[in-house]
Amino acid sequence: MNANTTTQRIVVLGAGYTGMLAAIRLARRTRKLDVKITLVNPSDRFTERLRMHQIAAGQELADYRIPAILDGSGVVFHRAAALAIDTEARVVTLDDATELAYDNLVYALGSSTDTSIVPGADQHAWTLNDPRLAHRFSERLTEIATAAGTVTVVGGGLTGIEAATEIAEAHPNLTVTLISAQQPGAMMGDKARAHLERAFDRLRIVRRVGVKVTKVLPDAVRLDTGEILASDLTLWTTGVKVAPLAAEAGIAVDERGLIVTDPTLRSVSHPEIYAIGDAAAIRMAWGQVHGTCQTGMASAAYAADTLAQRLRGKTVKPFRIGYFHQPVSLGRKDAVIQFTHADDTPNRWYLKGKAACAYKAMVSGSPVPTFKMSKHMTMQAQLSNGGRATRETA
Repeated sequence: MNANTTTQRIVVLGAGYTGMLAAIRLARRTRKLDVKITLVNPSDRFTERLRMHQIAAGQELADYRIPAILDGSGVVFHRAAALAIDTEARVVTLDDATELAYDNLVYALGSSTDTSIVPGADQHAWTLNDPRLAHRFSERLTEIATAAGTVTVVGGGLTGIEAATEIAEAHPNLTVTLISAQQPGAMMGDKARAHLERAFDRLRIVRRVGVKVTKVLPDAVRLDTGEILASDLTLWTTGVKVAPLAAEAGIAVDERGLIVTDPTLRSVSHPEIYAIGDAAAIRMAWGQVHGTCQTGMASAAYAADTLAQRLRGKTVKPFRIGYFHQPVSLGRKDAVIQFTHADDTPNRWYLKGKAACAYKAMVSGSPVPTFKMSKHMTMQAQLSNGGRATRETA
């Protein structure tokens, strides 16, 4: 704590799923302490990243405003973007010229789709990084659909699968092509993947598997086979990048720019900084966790609880997380849920059809109610601590 103040100043950077939960939960956990928590985000709208593919397909989502969600929590919201972190002075400089001093920093800036790797992707491909951009994509999609045009979704991960199926269902006269270097749904078990393939067939989605896009053109994509595929609209869902802020500040990061953490999610180089969600390189005994809401919410809750315990002089236990499921929507009328072992490999259980739709809707819709209820009670934020698979890490 800074010697010139008795108030513990905590700054949370980023108001995505992880930053929101960390700030609200920390405020409740420290309500009897002399603590000021400031949440910093460039927009005052909360973005439901789990539902961006729905916006892209033309659906309207609820307009959640961050100040309204925070109301009554005690968290101060500051609308701005972080430009720099002075780790020696413990000051964050914002793009509105504000300088925020901190005693502890929670780094929750997350990640975005990387369009810098393949030529033309940054100029001619669309992403789901921003709801405003996704909305403009949906408008363009409607125009293309009237002419029975072509749409290409690049990336066969969960985001690509959800986007392709959502678009194909909403605009059945479009030709939707999904391009993936690996088999879409490769992380699933055979039965869940078979259901996924049936959904692709039902929605008439063309799959190009085992190929890569080497260049994005204004009206086409070039494959590593030399083929050029016509594409009126190209949606890029593969590749991930993180903000360079941590690396530029001299905080220890890995080769991807993620903050390297100790077992309690503190930076190994700057222990006054906690890194959570997509921004953190978090390792379990079976390997490094990947960036999903499933692990992000768990890391946010843990960081809030741990920081509050340390402020009270208590010892803490290492973070443990095990994966539980892979929920995938296949349009509004279908879905598949693959249940998993702690290391995210598939087990034999899965859901499909209407039951999976209800399950997926519950998962996608749970964060905002969790935020609101976390102002009044301690909410369960993770489904599994990994059991035996994470005891070695602990």
